[in-house]
Amino acid sequence: MSSKPTFFRDNKRDAPRARPSSSGWRNWIVVVPFFLFAFLFILLPSVSLLLRAFRDNDNRFTLMNFVGLLDPSILSAYWVTIRISLATAVGGGLLGFLMAYAVTVGNLPRPIRTALMTFSGVASNFAGVPLAFAFIATLGRTGLVTLLLKSVLGVSLYDQGFNLYGFWGLTLTYMFFQFPLMILVITPALDGLKKEWREASENLGASHAMYLRKVAIPILMPSILGSMILLFGNSFGAYATAYSLTGGFINLVTIVIGSQIKGDILYNPGLGYALAIGMIAVMTAMMAIYYFLRRRSERWLRQ
Repeated sequence: MSSKPTFFRDNKRDAPRARPSSSGWRNWIVVVPFFLFAFLFILLPSVSLLLRAFRDNDNRFTLMNFVGLLDPSILSAYWVTIRISLATAVGGGLLGFLMAYAVTVGNLPRPIRTALMTFSGVASNFAGVPLAFAFIATLGRTGLVTLLLKSVLGVSLYDQGFNLYGFWGLTLTYMFFQFPLMILVITPALDGLKKEWREASENLGASHAMYLRKVAIPILMPSILGSMILLFGNSFGAYATAYSLTGGFINLVTIVIGSQIKGDILYNPGLGYALAIGMIAVMTAMMAIYYFLRRRSERWLRQ
């Protein structure tokens, strides 16, 4: 008696295909405010600046506003602004990186990290008139620290060459909100360092310094450079702090723009708009480099 194989038919039906969500348009509604904000406060002002930069005081087309950017005083303003931005980006970047490294990889107590991150969130937004007044009250000619050093140690900061209202004084003031910003932006990258990488290095006989030099720093370098570029842009566009601290006597691009647009003597709005276009060009280049470096760092930290 021959037995034939029995084939059992699966009576279960295939699961129906998932229909595309009909609420996709609702997701776009959520981001409409962002695009509206970007259009009203980024794109529209930029286009308006570009159009006004080609107009003179009589509202006639001209290229002299951009020719005026080659004036030695204007080039000096750009150079001073770039120098301050570089100094605060490098100084604030290094200080912020070391502090962030100490509370993340350095295994400091959790409350210290919480306190540092809270302080950084507040200090990174503490700028303008309040920050200028705080430094004047602390390190001004009659500031608390200045008088304390002179009465206790007999050291006069201003006799030693320090000047809060000059280049290095403004740089020191900017550092107050630069290094907290660095802490905020570099901490996620430090958290992305895997313990397995350090353990593998130690198992291969590498010291802690060698691990930093050969593994951690190369991985973090795009994030560090990108964060410093972000600090550069943050300092490059600052206006209220510098104006409140120095009274507008330091030759920064933002202060020159203000004097050209609303000044009584140096009134030339077209030149001010052209200066703003130059700042936008510099900031656009910085953000492009930052985006490129961020993509490089995410390639490692996502693994």
